[in-house]
Amino acid sequence: MRQNVWMGIVVAGALACSGAKGTTGGVAPAGNGDRQALVARIDSIINARIAAGKVAGASIAIVKGKDTIAVQGFGKANLELNVPTMAHATYEIGSVTKQFTAAALLQLVEQGKVHLDEDITKYLPGYNSQGHKIPVRRLLDHTSGIKGYTEMKEFGPLSVFKLPRDTLVKLFSKQPFDFNPGDEEIYNNSAFFLVGLIIEKVSGMPYEDYIQKNLFDKAGMKDAHYCSESKVYPNQVTGYDGDSAGFVHKAPISHQWPYAAGSICSSAIDLVRWDEALHREGKILGQAAYQEMVTPGKLNDGTTIGYGKGIAVYPRLGHKAYHHGGGIPGFLSENIYFPDDSLSVVVLFNSAREGPDKYALEIAKLILAPPADAAKPMDGDANRFTGTYAGKGRGRPTEVVITAKDGAVMAKFPMPGDSAKVLKYLGGDRFANDEMNLIFGGQNGKIGTLRLDGGYGNNLLKRK
Repeated sequence: MRQNVWMGIVVAGALACSGAKGTTGGVAPAGNGDRQALVARIDSIINARIAAGKVAGASIAIVKGKDTIAVQGFGKANLELNVPTMAHATYEIGSVTKQFTAAALLQLVEQGKVHLDEDITKYLPGYNSQGHKIPVRRLLDHTSGIKGYTEMKEFGPLSVFKLPRDTLVKLFSKQPFDFNPGDEEIYNNSAFFLVGLIIEKVSGMPYEDYIQKNLFDKAGMKDAHYCSESKVYPNQVTGYDGDSAGFVHKAPISHQWPYAAGSICSSAIDLVRWDEALHREGKILGQAAYQEMVTPGKLNDGTTIGYGKGIAVYPRLGHKAYHHGGGIPGFLSENIYFPDDSLSVVVLFNSAREGPDKYALEIAKLILAPPADAAKPMDGDANRFTGTYAGKGRGRPTEVVITAKDGAVMAKFPMPGDSAKVLKYLGGDRFANDEMNLIFGGQNGKIGTLRLDGGYGNNLLKRK
């Protein structure tokens, strides 16, 4: 449930903020005037998207250390009733759920009830692993190779019905593996569905009860709960999808299925409480388990990926960052924590026309010190990289076309309407496009492969 949906308030007023004399990182305001200017700029970033008709409503929480810079709502919690969004409104957060699921499993690892290097069939006897050995850890970093159910056409008709969960497991477990476990990293909801089942099996508790007692309560999350399509919760916003004409009611889905991959609901400030409890206060995991969670995984060939366990550990804006986005019908979310800066930036949208990740980074950029420019002058002939590179992708093959122009290397990605982009040269055979790294490889001086490394995936493409 990354940001391709299923994977992914006070309107137009000054943001509520506290600790006006506190520090705010890179901008380090000297007085209330500087703080007001910062708040106004944050305000404008979100309100511009609402004014453009791209976002129905939003909530944000920006906290640096003990300094609460902004906790606020924007736009409408419900368009039909013209209800403004409260600061503490709750949203379906989609795949931000995954870090909660990973933390829950790591708690059970701490208790000796689960071992990360055991095959998953120890905990899920009878699972159809098709002759593959699948260590539990491969479920937590998208390297299992199991077919993702959200990319299967068969899932669509099933998604609105509340059926036994093994109905879905039987459906995806018989599909061919995308790759041998550990060979690549392709974002995968099936794996986290299985983690939820393991948590229930070894803890003896329903997943929703386990996370309430052992995660939400410990973190002091007062608004968080397991989502429901039928229960009524205070301050829950209405979700909207979009078409060419504007907003429409979100597509139906039963929360029997997002489950441990994407069925948590939370407010923005509760996600900050989670960041603090997990990353700073040690309330959720002991030190060893926490390090396991935020340490980048490795592929079979030794390649380090940009994902830990349930959370991306890929830099943002040149700063160390632990982060995840989420997409589910009607909702998009982003939670970024910068550990060296003790900064949480949470942006939640109750509409699925445009993702919040770009705007979360715009806000973070106002607060963080700017990074050093890693770009270097192009070394050697840019034409050596040109060609078409193809390989696996999430749900469909991926093909990237590399060209050269005026000594620069350009990439055309398989996105509708996208044109070729000039890549930033990092030295050697490495380039960057925004927050994605492109690493070329080969033998005997001849380029033959292209690795796309963006935190949520690490795909190896071969030159045609």
